[in-house]
Amino acid sequence: MSALRMTKAKLGVLVVTAGLVLYLVFTAQRGWIMLTDDSLIAKALGLALFALPVIGAWALFRELLFGTRTEQLAGILESEGGLPPDTLPRTPGGRIVREAADAEFEKYRAEAEAAPEDWRSWFRLSCAYDASGDRKNARATMRRAIRMHREPPAAA
Repeated sequence: MSALRMTKAKLGVLVVTAGLVLYLVFTAQRGWIMLTDDSLIAKALGLALFALPVIGAWALFRELLFGTRTEQLAGILESEGGLPPDTLPRTPGGRIVREAADAEFEKYRAEAEAAPEDWRSWFRLSCAYDASGDRKNARATMRRAIRMHREPPAAA
């Protein structure tokens, strides 16, 4: 039954995805209407409206794939007991105390430097970046962990 259970985050992703898909369908429909018009300006606008759903669908696919792969790696680490513990202090509003996260970050950075070929260390470093509030590096580091997991180094 646990496979059928949805978390709040997954429900949120589902709602946002459904809304975006609906928006993309309506945008494509309006683009088609404008493409079939006799006016060259309308045709140009219709073509531009078709570009939006294509780009949006591509971005949506990439984000859902990223989330799915991240969740898969987290599941592997959880089963191995390798997820970083959530022991950082939090503010009354629930945010992680930045100074504590920054101090903890150094441990995970050193781990990744010591084992640069291990996707697990990069996953944990990504979590440390995220806890420190550096979302850009967190995502880049998680992409690296995903890539390393999917393409293990060739045996020499």
